[in-house]
Amino acid sequence: MADGLLLAHLHFGREDAERDVTDDGLLLRGGFQPTAAYRAAVAGKKMLIIGRKGSGKSAICMQLRADGGERAGRVLVTPDEAAGEEIRRFELQGLQGDSAKALIWRYVFAVHAARHLVAHARSSAHGGRRPASVKALAKFLKQNGELAGDGLGERLAASAKGLQTSLSLEAFGVKAGMDLAQSPSEGARAQRQLGIVEQGVVQALADLGCDGAHEPLLLMVDQLEQIWSAEPDSNSLVIGLLLAAKYATSRYGPSVRLLLFLRADIYDSLSFGEGDKFHGDELRITWSQAALRDLALARARASAGVELTAGQLWREIFPPEVVGEETPGYVFRRCLPRPRDAIQFLNACQEAAWLTNARDRITEADVLHAERQFSEWKLKDLSSEYLVAHPFLKNLFPLFQNAGYVVSRAALHSRFEAAEETLHELFPAYTDALTLSGVVDVLYGVGFLGVRRGHDVVFAWQDHLPVQPHETEFHIHPCFRQALGATRAIDLRRYEPVVVRDRLVQGNVFNGPSVGISPVRRDDRLLRELVRSCHSVLAQVGRAVPLAQDARDEIGREINRVLDDLNALPPDGIPLGMNDQLLSTAHYFTSLAAQLTASGLTDGMEVAHRLEEEARRLRRLAGGSYGSSGSSAGN
Repeated sequence: MADGLLLAHLHFGREDAERDVTDDGLLLRGGFQPTAAYRAAVAGKKMLIIGRKGSGKSAICMQLRADGGERAGRVLVTPDEAAGEEIRRFELQGLQGDSAKALIWRYVFAVHAARHLVAHARSSAHGGRRPASVKALAKFLKQNGELAGDGLGERLAASAKGLQTSLSLEAFGVKAGMDLAQSPSEGARAQRQLGIVEQGVVQALADLGCDGAHEPLLLMVDQLEQIWSAEPDSNSLVIGLLLAAKYATSRYGPSVRLLLFLRADIYDSLSFGEGDKFHGDELRITWSQAALRDLALARARASAGVELTAGQLWREIFPPEVVGEETPGYVFRRCLPRPRDAIQFLNACQEAAWLTNARDRITEADVLHAERQFSEWKLKDLSSEYLVAHPFLKNLFPLFQNAGYVVSRAALHSRFEAAEETLHELFPAYTDALTLSGVVDVLYGVGFLGVRRGHDVVFAWQDHLPVQPHETEFHIHPCFRQALGATRAIDLRRYEPVVVRDRLVQGNVFNGPSVGISPVRRDDRLLRELVRSCHSVLAQVGRAVPLAQDARDEIGREINRVLDDLNALPPDGIPLGMNDQLLSTAHYFTSLAAQLTASGLTDGMEVAHRLEEEARRLRRLAGGSYGSSGSSAGN
């Protein structure tokens, strides 16, 4: 396949698993990348799969359903808003909120299990045999309107009413009006009714002998974020689900498995007495750069229909390097570690090359263009992702605009102080969170900021230790820097070449003191001293190991620009006016020192001191004047 045709067909998939399956089937045509979470789900080792938005939870659901289909007993429950509203409103006299919500979830599981068993009993695995217990389940489902394919919300409305009053239990030989009349409370009556239904499911499982004969029924619950808010009744809804899943797992034994897919921000916001009992059931989805590379290659192969190699993808279709960095490293370092981000960035690169610029290969310029667009998407997406938990998040981003991406606690404190009153007025319900330490914790928790620990910068998904009070240096994630205009490590004024060469063009000559020395010989000596000062500063930067590498590189680049300016002087002699060069550079060194001090990066203070010392030395050599800088305070 020619390069142009290959790029035209190249696509890394849709952002959501549902469309990835229905639109082009890419997910199920080799575009799925098995992960530890998927393997744990298949093996039945974990019940809770936890991950951030876009981390691949729904993709696992889609793949599990495709692996075996309905015949293998894999049922996906995705509550819509109507279902969520019914569960939120469900209350029972005599039971606390979490326990009441657990009952209605248990009923949902029992009904799904009953429906599966009624259909499953007709399969060849059981020779069409329908024991009396299965017939009782079929009768129960029919009498309570659970056989029809109505939406979950409509069925839950009827179910909630039945649990609050009385279900039709004649199929199990129980006349609710008589046998349950002595229940001491509404909650106790609901528990007794539900226990009868669950016992009916247990009996049918035993009569069919499903345990060990084939794969268990797998009930999966996904997309709870569609019905969740930060309100207490929503938290109770999720806690009830966890309690119900734990109960059902023990009640039905190995014949029925539960698998819950929860967004990390939802799960981490829960606080309940039995929370510690779920740690062994948890598995958090994590993605490394290597795993994202594998995912990208698998999807590229699936879409192009050819057996691409990694070398072909990253050295022929994509450019080998972007800004001097290996392309996959450059791309995935600018994504939050999850498939959705990688898919969006890679598709944006393909579209920039093929659709916008009509190329047959992706160039470095295409990647850089896609990065700017991608960064803007992700900054907006981050505030949307956490809109429920942190509605103020979008209003914190201006604190980091058009500044360096390395931010000290002192600098952030100064910026936050200026905005604190406004933030409190806009979000009065969140004043406790809108403190400096609260803001740092939130921005670290959502992945916007990383914290400097030793020589590394770590983000929340790499180290679950929260930001400590003594930690003072933070880095904006590369994903958001372009959108914020924070593309340099620290906010240093760029060095502008001195106008000595311009003086020659304009005919302006500096008439400085010769002190008995020819101007050329004196300027030659001043040039050597200026070069010496630059190297002295660079040496100090090299020794400032505690200073962030990005910040050291930023300072080094500007000092090297000074040296480049000096090296560009005419080789046939140094022009008159070296005093101007000296004084301008001294002024620039003083400016850099002030900016380093203002940044609050304490690890850069030695460099700031060296800059100040060299600035004073250069001024002395030039005669103490500030020249065109406009300042008259010499040393």
